[in-house]
Amino acid sequence: MKNKKRMEFIGNRISSLRIEKGITQEELAELSKVNLRTIQRIEKNETTPRNSTLELICEVLKISTSDLIKENSDDNNIVTIITNYFFLIVFNIALMGIIGFLTLDQNANINSRFGGVITSFFLPICIVFFTSKMSNGERLLKYGTGYIAYFIMCLISMGFGKAWITGIYSMLFPCLIISILTLFYGDRLLPKD
Repeated sequence: MKNKKRMEFIGNRISSLRIEKGITQEELAELSKVNLRTIQRIEKNETTPRNSTLELICEVLKISTSDLIKENSDDNNIVTIITNYFFLIVFNIALMGIIGFLTLDQNANINSRFGGVITSFFLPICIVFFTSKMSNGERLLKYGTGYIAYFIMCLISMGFGKAWITGIYSMLFPCLIISILTLFYGDRLLPKD
């Protein structure tokens, strides 16, 4: 019973990843050098692929075999989700704090503000590098929410006019915009595989 469940999981996962990437079964078969009938049988949950076949398919779908076959139990899934969201919240607050510390402090000199500009590019480009398989929108939602929230909080707390002038003068808003744009478009700056 467990093998059947695993077979269904793998077949469904391959099918959904293939569709998500806009690849037909024929294209997957051609690119992976796996017989079309084998691909069809895997996706219909009629067979479990051998390791070598699975590796060829995963290479085309740009996912590791361990990520593909990883099954999450319900208990582990809930704990993992809570942990991931907690990490993302803390991470976003830390990113906001770094940019705010470098730019908003009244004693911040030109070097500190320049450091804020540099940091607002290099931190997000590192995030883009390590999350290259993520879509641009997903990356922006996960790692850019803090920047967007910070931008909105400044506008609300200070009033639009004062926040805009203070934000531009202190380099906060340019830094936030650089960070958001880098998170969304940064994959275009990285070398392609």
